[in-house]
Amino acid sequence: MTPDIPATPSVAHSKSRPGRKSRRYCARELVLQGIYQWRVTGGTVAFIEAQLRDTDEFQKADGKYFSNLLRHVLNSIEALEEKIQPCLDRPLKELSPVEYAILLMSTCELVHFPDIPYRAVINEAIELAKSYGGSEGYKYVNGVLDKLAVQLRATEIGQQFKPTR
Repeated sequence: MTPDIPATPSVAHSKSRPGRKSRRYCARELVLQGIYQWRVTGGTVAFIEAQLRDTDEFQKADGKYFSNLLRHVLNSIEALEEKIQPCLDRPLKELSPVEYAILLMSTCELVHFPDIPYRAVINEAIELAKSYGGSEGYKYVNGVLDKLAVQLRATEIGQQFKPTR
């Protein structure tokens, strides 16, 4: 028997991002749901992944990226939290479950997925926060990720500001 799972942010009720969503964005939406579920109800990575793979939304997602990102996040929660906490004005556990999940996921992308430009990571996080978070949550997420990007992607950021001859 499956335990009762509280309502998670539903990809069907997105407030932002009109038009066609990329497969990677859909994967991020599902990862957001998985982290949210883990935070609220617990559960193993395998159980959460299996549940999300069984949704209609999964067909729209980049399945390989979804699995890779979900596993990276849920298997390295403590290390990710240690990177995020110094950039916050409050304890991490006081954030809304949606902002918490977005920050974990985005920090993981900044650390473990260097092929994704930091600006893309931040922009996707802002879109997710606008869609699923509180009315001003995206501003908070943006501020935290800006600080983290400077620490975690300093070389990439520095290359953008090199003068060209």
